[in-house]
Amino acid sequence: MENINHVFVYVDADACPGAVRDEIIRYTDQVKIRFVATYNHYSADADQSLWTFIDDGSEACDLFILNKAKQGDLVITQDIGLASMLLAKGVYVISPRGKEYNQDTIETSLSFRYLYQQERKKGRFHGGPKKVTEEDLKSFSNLLSKFLT
Repeated sequence: MENINHVFVYVDADACPGAVRDEIIRYTDQVKIRFVATYNHYSADADQSLWTFIDDGSEACDLFILNKAKQGDLVITQDIGLASMLLAKGVYVISPRGKEYNQDTIETSLSFRYLYQQERKKGRFHGGPKKVTEEDLKSFSNLLSKFLT
């Protein structure tokens, strides 16, 4: 990374756990950070210099981030589909659990996502993702720190 001050960190914030958001905020003096969420997640207490709230829509945040992120930026998201499109643009992508997405493994991740979707349609899986653990948070913090240094 040539100049970290020109890098943006975009956060797909609709599904980003609070502990992860808190960890990201620790780096606001080093990089430009933009949390992106729909108005469903609006809070009057949110620091407007860090947050962008957009209209509802199942892919609204994804499209906003996809259109704004540039090569060399970092995006934090749980969305594997978004990650695959961003990787094609030369954007670095990590999950809130500390997993780095890359071109070598994204096809496998997309395949698993498809299989899980098929199983959910059959009623075999319920609920959302598991809560972020302390180990997940540590992995995320280490990866984010590595990226920013």
